[in-house]
Amino acid sequence: MNLHSPLAQISGSDLRDAVIQAVPSLDIPWQKLAGGRVNLLWRANDLVIKQYQPCSASPLFPNDPQAEANALTYLQPFGAAPKLVAQGQAWLVYQYCQGAAWHRGPDQAAKALAQLHKIPAPQQMFRNAPNGSAQLLAQAKMMAALCASPLPPPPQDPGLAPGPTCLIHGDAVPGNFIQHQGRITLIDWQCPAIGDPAEDIATFLSPAMQWLYRGAPLTAQEIKDFRRALPAQTLARYDQLAAIYHWRMAAHCLWKSERNAPDYQHALQLELAALQGLAQQNTR
Repeated sequence: MNLHSPLAQISGSDLRDAVIQAVPSLDIPWQKLAGGRVNLLWRANDLVIKQYQPCSASPLFPNDPQAEANALTYLQPFGAAPKLVAQGQAWLVYQYCQGAAWHRGPDQAAKALAQLHKIPAPQQMFRNAPNGSAQLLAQAKMMAALCASPLPPPPQDPGLAPGPTCLIHGDAVPGNFIQHQGRITLIDWQCPAIGDPAEDIATFLSPAMQWLYRGAPLTAQEIKDFRRALPAQTLARYDQLAAIYHWRMAAHCLWKSERNAPDYQHALQLELAALQGLAQQNTR
C-alpha cells in the first residue's frame, strides 16, 4: 500500500490565490477551524476551505481529495453531506455545516449511519473496503507488520464470508458527525468506500476514536442506545467481526503512536482493553 500521497503541498499564499480565483467571494479574511487531525480547515462566511496534507494517509484511513469531491457531489441530492462549491490542487471548498461535533445522543448517530447505508451505492466511483473476516484480518495483520512494537496475538478468523455492501463513510469518528437542530450531517469524506456497513459501526464504537475525538469512550448505556438503533443484520455482522475490528484499530493506534502521535498510545491501551473485555465476555 502506498501511503505517500501524490498531493503536492502548496504555500498559504498560493492556496489563497487559487481559491479566490475559483471563488471570488472568498477574498476576505479566513478563520482557522479547530478539530481536524489530518488536514487544514478555514471558514470564510458560510464556506469551508479544506487543504489536504501530503503523506497524511494511514493504512486504515485514506486521505483522498478526489474521493471526497466525488462523495459530496454524489450525496448532494440526498442531503447527507455538505455541498461542494469548488475544488483544486489538494483543496476543496464546501458549504459550512451549522452545529457542533457529536457529543451525545448515540441513537441519532446510529440512525444517521443507517440512513447513509440505504443510499444506492455507486459501485465504480469509490474504492472497495475489505469485506469478510479473512480480508479484514489480512488488512489488520498487514498494518501490525508495519509497526516496530508487537501487539497481542490477533483474534481467530470466525470464517465470516463477505456480505452485502453499501456506500460507507470510512471515517465515522464522532468529530465527523455534525449535530444541528436534531439533524446530523456527516463531514470529512476523504475515506469513502463501498463496503460492509459494519465498518462504520466499528469506527464509531471504537473506544480509541471516541476518546481521541470526544474525550471519553462511550458508556455502557450509550453503547446500548447506539446498538438499539441499528439494523439487526448490520449489528449481527459487527458482533461477529468485533474482535478483528478492535485488533485492527489497535494496530492503527500503534502505527500512529510510532509516527509522532503520542496521544494514540493511550488510545491503543483503550482498544486493547476493549479487546480483552470482549474475549472475557466470549468465554463466559
